Amino acid sequence: MVMQLEYDRSLHGKEHQAGPFEVTPSLIREFSLSIGDANPLFTDEKAARAAGFKGLVAPPTLCTIFVRGVELPDIKLKFGRARFHAGQRVQPQGQVVAGDQLSASSHLKEVYPKTGRSGTMVFIVWETTFRNQDGDVVANVQESFAVRE
Repeated sequence: MVMQLEYDRSLHGKEHQAGPFEVTPSLIREFSLSIGDANPLFTDEKAARAAGFKGLVAPPTLCTIFVRGVELPDIKLKFGRARFHAGQRVQPQGQVVAGDQLSASSHLKEVYPKTGRSGTMVFIVWETTFRNQDGDVVANVQESFAVRE
């Protein structure tokens, strides 16, 4: 039997915009140190320029901190009471460097039930595309949230 989920299906494909998000040298350095990655491209501007970049390079997962700046609507799911973050996947598509201004566009990708040992949960998946000031896609971030009965 297939579970019929009740939620606002009109949100599929509807884009939610956010930004701009400024990428500064201090943000790159602080993020790099917080994830324990001391790559000189992330922490030393001279090394980044010597490698051919216009400034410090951001770690590929930097966009994850900007995802929270996107206001996502309530999908009005008629299921469960407990909601929690269930995972995140980042697909870097290009370099993010100091001085970039990023914009984000998020949409509801999918909503699906899954039944396991602990019962049924519903997963809500949002996908966010980040572009730089030139319109180039630099990353896609997919976030999943789970709802339990």
